Order: sequence, then C-alpha cells, then structure tokens
Amino acid sequence: MTALPKRSDAERSGQIQSVARAISVLNALAADEDGMTLTEIAHTVTLPPSTVHRLLTTLQQERYVRFDTERGAWQIGVQCFAVGNAFLRTRDLVAITRPYMRRLMEESGETVNLAVRDHDEMVYLAQVECREMMRAFAKPGARVPIAGSAVGKTLLARLHMDEVSKLLARVGAEHRTRRTIDALPRMEAELDRVRQVEFAIDNEEHSVGLRCVASAVFGHHSEPLAAISISGPTARITDDRIDKLGKIVTSVAKEATAALGGIWPKTAT
Repeated sequence: MTALPKRSDAERSGQIQSVARAISVLNALAADEDGMTLTEIAHTVTLPPSTVHRLLTTLQQERYVRFDTERGAWQIGVQCFAVGNAFLRTRDLVAITRPYMRRLMEESGETVNLAVRDHDEMVYLAQVECREMMRAFAKPGARVPIAGSAVGKTLLARLHMDEVSKLLARVGAEHRTRRTIDALPRMEAELDRVRQVEFAIDNEEHSVGLRCVASAVFGHHSEPLAAISISGPTARITDDRIDKLGKIVTSVAKEATAALGGIWPKTAT
C-alpha cells in the first residue's frame, strides 16, 4: 500500500483554519433564513470578501450552499438538510417521539413541540400543531433561550446549580419579558419546583401572551435528551389548567423515554 504524503504542520493548520471558516459561514447563513449577500456574510464572519467567496464556491460545489441569482443572496443548500436529517436519524428522537407528540396534542388540544439543547439555547426539532385558529407556532430550527423557556428549564433542573449560575451570568441580561427569571435565587427555587412536580412552566417569560408546559425526555443513563412541551395562548392555558397539562405532558414524556430505551430518574438531582 502506498503511503500517503505527510503534511507539514503549516498545511494542517491551514486546513483546520479553512474548515473553521467554512463552518462560520454556514452558521451565519443558517441564522438568516432570507439569505445573505457576499458583503453581509464577510461582515458577519469578519473575513475578507475574497476569502468568503472562495469558501462559498467550495461549499456550493458540494451543495452545502446555493446562490439565488434573482435576489443575489447566498442561502443554505440541500446538503445541510441531508446532514441534519442524518443527525435526527441517529438519535431517532423525532421518529420515535412523534406518535406521542400527536397523542399529546389530541389530549391537550394545544400545539406540541420537541426541543433539544444547543449551548445556551433550545432548538425546536419538530412540532405538531393543534386545530385551534389561535395557536403557538415555532418551526423546526427555531431557537428559544434555555433559561426563559419551559423546554429549557426542564433540562436546567438536571444540572448542578454552579452550572446554572454560570449560565445565568452569561445570559442573565437577555431580558425577554418582565416575567423572565434572571436572578439565581429565583431560578434555584424554580428549578427545585420543576424537580418536585417533574414539569416546567414558561409563564409569559419568552413571549407575552404565551404559556408553555414541558417535561424532559431521558436517555439510558437518565440524562436529559430533549424536552416535549405544550404551547398555547394564556387565554386557553389558564392557571387552573396548568397542573392538569403538566401531568399529561409528564406522562407522555415518560412513555417517550421508555420508547427511546431511556430511564426516568428516580430521584431529583
């Protein structure tokens, strides 16, 4: 077998830098659903336009990006969708939990979401819309702050408080509404409540007029994999419905956990 030619440290470093730059370009495009011009991308990723153009050309050849000639804008390509789907297939989260999400929608009468953590945010993977004219809507890929959402708090409840403290220090100033919890003592009390009742509430903390009730889905080692939530307007998710909805979403989350081969935690962490 012919040995592959050895690359110098400089060559390897250059290749790593190119990969990092390409990823930054993809991240910028993923965050802007309307597409971006070459100049806008270069400004966002702080790279020379000529460098960004070379990266885009390479990514375009592999279909990770595409160019809209009518609008003169670059957008995420079909290959990114294929890679994202591969992730979902690997985890089986959407495929396995969707039947439970549909049943939860029928039982609650409200829109149901599935979300996973991405650093200091939660990303929606799937949604089953309810039949009401006025309903919550969050398309797959949409993001919400982990500390200001019910889906996020179900996962925060499984972290040590020092981790929660560091997270709040990073995002505490990102107020969404006057109800958003950004002080550690209040959050500590809130997460203790989540562990006790096994579901979390977003009481207009992310969006005024919207309430969510969520429970976590756990893996083989009782680690939180995702969160399932019920979302709807405060006019329908009233104070006297929250406890009932919390019990429903928790029951479904436990079934989804079992279907994924996970183990529901026996004691609070």
